[in-house]
Amino acid sequence: MMKGVHYLVTMALLALASTLAFADDPSPLQDFCVAINNTNSAVFVNGKFCKDPMLTTSDDFFISGLDIPGNTENQLGFSVNLVDVNKFAGLNTLGISLARIDFAPYGMTPLHTHPRGTELLVVLEGTLLAGFVTSDPDHRFFTKTLNQGDVFVFPVGLIHFQFNIGKTNAVAFAGLSSQNPGFNTIANAVFGSNPPINPDVLIKAFQLDKNVVDYLQKIFHG
Repeated sequence: MMKGVHYLVTMALLALASTLAFADDPSPLQDFCVAINNTNSAVFVNGKFCKDPMLTTSDDFFISGLDIPGNTENQLGFSVNLVDVNKFAGLNTLGISLARIDFAPYGMTPLHTHPRGTELLVVLEGTLLAGFVTSDPDHRFFTKTLNQGDVFVFPVGLIHFQFNIGKTNAVAFAGLSSQNPGFNTIANAVFGSNPPINPDVLIKAFQLDKNVVDYLQKIFHG
């Protein structure tokens, strides 16, 4: 009898461990969990607090504005309109988000990662060069030239980019497998951290001259 109990407990623990190992965003245990900001609470949760379902309306599941081009008049020539749970409360616990990305001619998204989401990119207008690099130890580089209607996927957490190689504006939409995928720009994180990383660390890590490191930190700290 006890052996059977131990077996059941072991299987339950293995099932729980497996669930945690493959868990992504919090899975819904009801039809929806429209987010609310509980600014008075000292409790932190992995996600957002739920609005009373009886108080939800159709507007909680609606957002507009993705037809409006973004402002690409910046150094990199791109703009991202990310619709995540922080902007669209109805996404809470659903494990998805969406982004519109606009590119000026030769504009690009910088090398970056999404620490909590895989990205599926579809090109609506223009021609993009897209690519990602795998993790240690291989660092394999996968790249493709994408035209209107083409789709490319960037696995979660890997460094990737999109570059408009055309002479006209480009537009793409990206679906992400998280309500809050995050956006971690490599150069900003390394050279623009707050407080700054000790320059000796960056000199050693990147095998750069001290003057180059000082210059880059000055740029990214504005």
